[in-house]
Amino acid sequence: MLITLEHLGRKYRANLNKGIDLSSVLGDAKKELRAWHVPSVLKEPVKGDGWVGSVKDGSPVNFYDIRFNPHGNGTHTESYGHISPERESVNQQFKEFHTLAYLAEVVPEDKNGDQVITLGSLRGHIKKWNFESLILKTGNYPEGHDFSNTNPPYLEPELITFVKEMGVRHLLLDLPSVDRESDGGKVQAHKLFWNFPAQPREGCTITEMIRVPAGTAEGLYLLNLQVAPFHNDASPSRPLIFHLEELS
Repeated sequence: MLITLEHLGRKYRANLNKGIDLSSVLGDAKKELRAWHVPSVLKEPVKGDGWVGSVKDGSPVNFYDIRFNPHGNGTHTESYGHISPERESVNQQFKEFHTLAYLAEVVPEDKNGDQVITLGSLRGHIKKWNFESLILKTGNYPEGHDFSNTNPPYLEPELITFVKEMGVRHLLLDLPSVDRESDGGKVQAHKLFWNFPAQPREGCTITEMIRVPAGTAEGLYLLNLQVAPFHNDASPSRPLIFHLEELS
């Protein structure tokens, strides 16, 4: 299915039959990305009055409870409610489902023993900032990877400030956080991106623990960011991207 779209006076074509899924699997311990020391997704059949909600145990249907943490299990999207006392729901904050996105593959730099995504590492990748969403691939993390207690790479404040000034409203990355795993509770990058608490940026989101398939080229894409309608500061999400061909 081919569509033609116009954005900032330019026309593009996308093939909706050739989407690239950037989400990680939930509920399969061998494929599930995890962080923050949370266990794998727990799935258990409902039990009661001699009945077990499992076809294998004689039930006509499978009827399972599922327990997970949206920040620690798999790909998720969060609003500024993540750092607000009010815990504003991403489901209420997020109203922009299709945006133009740029995918950049950046290499972390060593800084005082940490691996840091710097503004300098990003500058050479993007010449024209004609998009609302920025997707960062920083490594090749395998399925089933657990980021807990590994001090993964994180984003420096200067990069966050710059992309915000360039009009980025949705930031997606293959890491568990834009901030350092252990930063003493500062969460500086989160606060900078959302202008929190002074003037919180309504409708702006951060999506973490995406998986960018090998061979996915840098460049401009149509992004369809699908967020499960949970009433919570974060929700499991499924970012889909479609290569854009510029027509004019």
